[in-house]
Amino acid sequence: MKFSAVVLTKNEEKNIFECLKTLDFCDEILIIDDNSKDSTIKITEGLKDSRIKIYQRELNNDFSAQRNFALEKARNDYVLFVDADERVEDKLKEEILLLGPEFDGYFIKRVDNLWGKELKHGEVSDIYLLRIGNKEKGIWVGKVHEQWAIVGRTRKLRNPLKHFPHPTASEFLSEINYYTDLRSKELFNKGVKSSFMSIIVYTKGKFFLNYVLKQGFRDGMQGLLNALLMSFHSFLVRGKLWLLWQKKGI
Repeated sequence: MKFSAVVLTKNEEKNIFECLKTLDFCDEILIIDDNSKDSTIKITEGLKDSRIKIYQRELNNDFSAQRNFALEKARNDYVLFVDADERVEDKLKEEILLLGPEFDGYFIKRVDNLWGKELKHGEVSDIYLLRIGNKEKGIWVGKVHEQWAIVGRTRKLRNPLKHFPHPTASEFLSEINYYTDLRSKELFNKGVKSSFMSIIVYTKGKFFLNYVLKQGFRDGMQGLLNALLMSFHSFLVRGKLWLLWQKKGI
């Protein structure tokens, strides 16, 4: 079975080469670029790989629209979505190459590597993402934290997708600020309200869940920092959501 791989990019010069190296088993690779200002496109074009097709398209704060655009452009029935900071290592590659059309979608476990340590506990300990699927069986939904809504038979793969996010704490914080802007606006547009109690409950609850119940403490300092920063993420989503309602005067 042939696969089209899709990579969404925005100033990914630090990641794009290593990511594309791991997609050498794909018949087609689509780069959907949100007008990068760095060397992302230059590096990609420099590979001189005829399988790579580059589309420059403004994200406009809608990740699902970007991914659905890729589905329309893919020439193969089955599409693999990979982020620029993710890597398809050999065992996963071998497993993918053995897949057939008997399932419409495949979930892949994602394993985070944060500041030199593979996280085995906490929020990211058991994340399965639907990343391979038949393009005719569903579309992506949700502007942020988007999901592929495939209608049909699905199953989980055995081997993980390796994820190398947030190379520095400042980049982690910058991404949290960006994504919480999008998420709070998405909730606001759905009519979801925020309050003092919801801000406190979501923030403390997220930390207790990830650090204690999901045993993030077993991942050492990286586990603690990840739990704290993701709790801060919850705080900002609910806080920004409250501010949006205050601005509206409600």
